[in-house]
Amino acid sequence: MLVPDPDLRFNHAMTKSFSRRFFLGSALGAIASPAFANPPDVSLRPVARPGSASKVVQPVPSADELVRKAGLSGDVGYAVMDLSEGRMLEEGKAALGLPPASVAKAMTALYALDALGAGYRFATSLHAKGAISNGILQGDLILAGGGDPTLDTNMLADLAAALKRAGVREVRGDFLVWGGALPFSRGIDPEQPDHVGYNPAVSGLNLNYNRVHFEWRKSGSSYTVSMDARSEKYRPDVRFARISVQNRDIPVYTYADAGGRDNWTVARGALGNGGARWLPVRKPEIYAGEVFQTFARSHGITLKTAKVARSAPGGAAIAQVRSEPLSEILRGMLKYSTNLTAEVVGMAATRKRTGRVSDIVASAREMSQWAQKSYGLDVGTRFVDHSGLGDKSRISARDMVLALKAARGAGPIRSLLKEIPIRDEDRRKIPNHPVKVDAKTGTLNFVSSLAGYCTAEDGREMAFAIFTADIPRRSALTRAQRERPEGGREWNRRSKLLQQRLLQRWGRVFANS
Repeated sequence: MLVPDPDLRFNHAMTKSFSRRFFLGSALGAIASPAFANPPDVSLRPVARPGSASKVVQPVPSADELVRKAGLSGDVGYAVMDLSEGRMLEEGKAALGLPPASVAKAMTALYALDALGAGYRFATSLHAKGAISNGILQGDLILAGGGDPTLDTNMLADLAAALKRAGVREVRGDFLVWGGALPFSRGIDPEQPDHVGYNPAVSGLNLNYNRVHFEWRKSGSSYTVSMDARSEKYRPDVRFARISVQNRDIPVYTYADAGGRDNWTVARGALGNGGARWLPVRKPEIYAGEVFQTFARSHGITLKTAKVARSAPGGAAIAQVRSEPLSEILRGMLKYSTNLTAEVVGMAATRKRTGRVSDIVASAREMSQWAQKSYGLDVGTRFVDHSGLGDKSRISARDMVLALKAARGAGPIRSLLKEIPIRDEDRRKIPNHPVKVDAKTGTLNFVSSLAGYCTAEDGREMAFAIFTADIPRRSALTRAQRERPEGGREWNRRSKLLQQRLLQRWGRVFANS
């Protein structure tokens, strides 16, 4: 089944290995490079004939021919550059700005590394407002988020245990939750359906990628439903998010903001005998506070119902949990394409660079200006978010390659990217293929992209970008049609196949050239 934007998968990942698995349920213009002017329509390379010392000529189709055969509606832009020489090897519509989809996360990773550094760690802290005497905190306890995009249920359990070790056994004031380290956003892209888990709220206090686990089981003629913040170790129920089964077939889900709660309904006709999925959280601070309250209670510490704090907590932290280094967070983000991670690290980078950040769009604008200045990109390069979920972002294949070329000299970006196997016409991996690719994928409905690094058959290193998009077709989709657009799966299949054919061409044609 084709799921909605992006990446044709429910991109819910965690930084720790188990949690990643646990949450897991892109007509060409002429080639215009003076360094490689007028390449042959069909490149000829000698290949040894089996059982014979003689050689035969194996044709490699031109890039134009591969694009024609792909039969894609819309636009295709591509560029490939020799990294050692810095010269463009082949281009097609390379200056055309197209939506990068999740390839934008590669730029976000570079932006965050530049501003924060590879060793940066996010912290989630507990602060005591008032004195602690004989284990009793007379004032308020504040759970303060530091923007950690990887905070999970296990870490909140550890934080509750740390509170007990700090000597607190009773809190007589209020229990406050603070997410103001980063600006709140109800979702990343307002054009997405309400129920898709890859478009959650964003805050300075985020839990489980701001997703809550919804499970249903049929019991006679009715259903038993539950909402929890499960991990591999714990399964705390939550009350802030509620769901009821309604006698209808469509829409499958509805959402309503009920003050301090997320209220959902689900269509009975869509449930079957049982199942589960992750739904997005719109009240992340309350979510984290409720789960922490459960763990504190398990240590004998009773907290009042969480209230959202309007100002940053003062004083030193009495307990704290920290994330893994930024480099590992980014590795997970690029592998699993987690949108919340991209937005959080992007806004954290803007805050570090400028001292303030107002919202996702303004932060993405700052990232665009940084990319233009740092890598000499065209002023037409612009991002509307840090994840690529919004389809109004634009970057050309040429500019993406220029950024990848510059980034290679600034740090080990290739090592953070995901290995992309070379596949045959049936999408099966080709074992031991001599062409090696490390790249970031990106997929929205009728948008597919791939950009990164490619090693040719002879070891030559190249940077490349391939962007495909049918913007009119995508723009014509209603919000409801984005769930499963007609023709979307076939369009995406053709684009992925074109990407593979271009990579195989470049890996062969530009070896020893």
